[in-house]
Amino acid sequence: MAKAHTLASSVINAPIDTVWATIRDFNALPAWHPAIADSQIENSEPSDKVGCIRNFNLKDGGNIREQLLTLSDIEYTCTYSILESPMPVENYVATLQLSKITDGNRTYIEWSAEFNTPPEGEEETVTMIGGGVFQGGIDALKSLLDD
Repeated sequence: MAKAHTLASSVINAPIDTVWATIRDFNALPAWHPAIADSQIENSEPSDKVGCIRNFNLKDGGNIREQLLTLSDIEYTCTYSILESPMPVENYVATLQLSKITDGNRTYIEWSAEFNTPPEGEEETVTMIGGGVFQGGIDALKSLLDD
């Protein structure tokens, strides 16, 4: 297995608190990410409880289970791991981080992940996650929230 890293970032023309209110709910992916069909938090736990597990279905039929590892309203960040996925990844940990841009009251968003993946498909997996999953989600947030 190869150690891989991917990153997508952008600027959203909306205040950081508006962006954070949209993404902070660990169960809210279907409300803003175009690839997600539905989601639920297992065991009826609160969606902002560190350790909770979201179980969601992709519109293409795949199922993913992820666990919330950190959530900070002060640092505008959350980190999660993948427990089960159709993607060829292991030891997957991702971070979604927001930073306030004072010029124009905008938000810098960065979504990154580190994971292990088979070397023969590493480039394809990195591109699919960073360019598809992450950038697709960021683009959807921009469409939803841009002033």
